[in-house]
Amino acid sequence: MTKEIWLNLPVKDVEASNAFFTAIGFTPKPQQSAVGERACFQAGKSIVMLFTEAALEQFNGGLGMNDTSTTSQMMISFDAETKEEIDELAEKVKKAGGNVFAEPSEVQGWMYGFAFADLDGHRWNGLYMDFSKMK
Repeated sequence: MTKEIWLNLPVKDVEASNAFFTAIGFTPKPQQSAVGERACFQAGKSIVMLFTEAALEQFNGGLGMNDTSTTSQMMISFDAETKEEIDELAEKVKKAGGNVFAEPSEVQGWMYGFAFADLDGHRWNGLYMDFSKMK
């Protein structure tokens, strides 16, 4: 069965995106990266691969990329250990040049989270979840 989930994302500038994801705390996997072509990160139990748009178009059968300034195909969510970790990550995203479009706040009484767009407009959602408070 499946061992890992790999998220393959198109980026305009691999090196800038590499710096962004490193700055917000994703773990670089240099053995699977290639300067200017792709960058690889461990994010919890998942792998995030950043490819140039041209390279990803080759892998996906020649389909074009979404315009993330006007559309959103998905939101990638991840969990955190504490509310403080969410607050810290939101600050790291801002300092690294990301767009926090939903500031850290309580959600539905049992979650605390925030949402941001990375340098290429891909949308992410960080959450601390307290399942003991879930209705």
